[in-house]
Amino acid sequence: HCRPSPCQRSAMPKAVLVNAGRLDFDKALDLSRLEAAAELARFEPDASPEEILERVQGADIVITKEIPVPGDIIAKFPDSVRLIQEAGTGFNNIDLEAAKKKGITVCNCPAYSSDAVAHLVVTFMLNFSCSLVPQMRMLQQGNRDNFMKCMQVPHFELTGKTLGLIGGSGDIGSKVASIATALGMKVIITSRSPKPNAVPFDELLSTSDFVSLHCPLNDATRHTMNKETLGKMKKTAFLINTGRGGLVNEPELIEALKNGVIAGAGLDVQEREPPAEDNPLYTMENVILTPHIGWKRVETRQRLMDIVADNVAVFLQGSPVNVVPC
Repeated sequence: HCRPSPCQRSAMPKAVLVNAGRLDFDKALDLSRLEAAAELARFEPDASPEEILERVQGADIVITKEIPVPGDIIAKFPDSVRLIQEAGTGFNNIDLEAAKKKGITVCNCPAYSSDAVAHLVVTFMLNFSCSLVPQMRMLQQGNRDNFMKCMQVPHFELTGKTLGLIGGSGDIGSKVASIATALGMKVIITSRSPKPNAVPFDELLSTSDFVSLHCPLNDATRHTMNKETLGKMKKTAFLINTGRGGLVNEPELIEALKNGVIAGAGLDVQEREPPAEDNPLYTMENVILTPHIGWKRVETRQRLMDIVADNVAVFLQGSPVNVVPC
């Protein structure tokens, strides 16, 4: 149900937070900056395209989080809508061409989650290096062989290992590289522009102990990791994806994991979120699967909503920032 902001003033522009429950699921966020910029209405659950259309009636500003906003729905938006604000960095869920035709500006929130996502990448690597998840799984099953015998699972240092960052020259990739370097790892990247540690794509795949994806999802990058590219990785290497699920051909990754083509995968994003109930990734022993948590730390979400508020405020003042090119 819609819950209007307590500070409604009829003269203020109207903003609607279409699916607040995805952002403020624990009711821990302070939205006062946003409420100071616009009269705010919020709806909690995610919305179908048709429900989006119902929720935006009378709004000047539409704020969404990771739900599809297709062109045929944007075309039906009321003329009052001037801004679609995606509460996140990625904007492939919004039909930009339809927004352009409608004269609607689209903005996003770059870099708000860079530290948190970088920490998650390193968390995956640290967990794989000491087989922490398999060790805990063994204990939960009553298996104490790691205590009673020699180590039954792989256990190795990150120092001296090679981390390959695909598209790793951006903000998140740079932060991952900084932490990995501090841990004594060698970091290599792919880059469209010359960089001291940039290497050809195939060389990165064949020499890295960990391959982490840090490129946007578009037609050129979709299924970057597939049967062919996974086959070029070391059998002892791990794939990490905290970017977008579509960067990986999921069925081909599952086959590679089943057949020992690579050692394992840490996946914070999936092609379909949430994955289907019968998705093998849920139960595979060489997979760490998380529900797109990279951006969900409370400080990260507060920073996100503060950026949303600032974007809305300067847009209303006629000086928009973080505008997505249409």
